[in-house]
Amino acid sequence: KRMGMTCLPRRCEPWIRVRASLCTVHPQQAMEVEVKLRLPSAEAHQRVADLLSPYHKVHHLQHNFFFDGSRGELREQKAVFRLRFYGADDSRCVASLKGKATIVDGISTGSEEEEEVSDVAMARACVADPSKLSSSAFLGCKLIRNAFNDLNVQEFVCLGGFRNVRNVYEWEGLVIELDETQFDFGTAYEIECETSNPEKARSALEAFLSHNNIPFTYSSVSKFAVFRSGSLPP
Repeated sequence: KRMGMTCLPRRCEPWIRVRASLCTVHPQQAMEVEVKLRLPSAEAHQRVADLLSPYHKVHHLQHNFFFDGSRGELREQKAVFRLRFYGADDSRCVASLKGKATIVDGISTGSEEEEEVSDVAMARACVADPSKLSSSAFLGCKLIRNAFNDLNVQEFVCLGGFRNVRNVYEWEGLVIELDETQFDFGTAYEIECETSNPEKARSALEAFLSHNNIPFTYSSVSKFAVFRSGSLPP
């Protein structure tokens, strides 16, 4: 952290304050590129955690809720709006608007914008009553304005969500996120690594896992897609 500033989990950059808004814009690249490797079991997940324990940086408890327009406007445009709450006590909330993403050979590419929500209680209230997202306070958020103005959302509906336990490590110049994702229908395990050189990062992670005899496969769908399907990938 920098003095007097809060950082989103993946980057720490100056923020731009939006006057009379519940959100704080966090400028970042519109395109997110990640390596995503699926782990088959809790045992494989634990082995990765044990091996990376000397490089551990932070532990996150996340609760993710997803929203669409009442007429499926975001789904039609391969987009989704998410509110992510941090900690057992909802200490933080980050809003995200994700665009169409593709996953090929374990490398995910897609657009993503994020904003910090300063009034976490109001954000939590939007889960129970998504109409609050159209309140004057939330309309000060760039992502909400984009959803209404550019993506033609008339009103929001909440699609539900899932919990994620994320541990972050800094290893060999990479920031590795080890996830245990708790869906209503089962638990999934995954390694994510955001990077500007995905082929190199994927090779390093593959070598690490193979050297330690930890089974893995390339992720082929996003966590949101798994959530919407209602079942874990085969």
